[in-house]
Amino acid sequence: MSTETTRGHAYDGIDEFDNRLPNWWLWSFYLACIFSVFYWIHYHTLGTGDLPGEAFVLEQQQAQQRAEEEAARNPVTDESLTKLAQDPAVVAEGEKIFKDPARCALCHKPDGSGNIGPNLTDDMWIYGGKPMDVYTTVLKGRPGGMLPYEAFGRTFVQRSVAYVLSIKGRNLPGKAPEPNAKKEQ
Repeated sequence: MSTETTRGHAYDGIDEFDNRLPNWWLWSFYLACIFSVFYWIHYHTLGTGDLPGEAFVLEQQQAQQRAEEEAARNPVTDESLTKLAQDPAVVAEGEKIFKDPARCALCHKPDGSGNIGPNLTDDMWIYGGKPMDVYTTVLKGRPGGMLPYEAFGRTFVQRSVAYVLSIKGRNLPGKAPEPNAKKEQ
């Protein structure tokens, strides 16, 4: 047995020593308590600061707004959409959008071969298969089922169009071409 002071009780044969906490630990604890009071007053009582969750949402909205402003400054052209379709990062983001079961994949299947909507991997297009035609179709929608995605923003539409352009020409077996579809020149 040790000569150090114990608390006078034992549990399962283990004695508890009566050691003091180090001063650096005590001061860290005291400062954390003081900080928490000011934190509570600043964020919760006075509401003069944004909580981390609110700050994150605000930052995401600002980033989306900056991306939309940038997209508005740079006009969308066939060349810009083709360039986006060659960027693997943009195509990957567009693939996430396209394969969402509540969006594009619902009608076009995740691989784009067509379910209710037309097969996007062949060379038969109802409203045209040029990049700007596809962009307009996704942005404004089309009669007969294609919903407009303008409310999601230009960046959203550009990324989804980039993915559609990247899968175009794969000629996956799927839905037969629509009767009013024309072969792309």
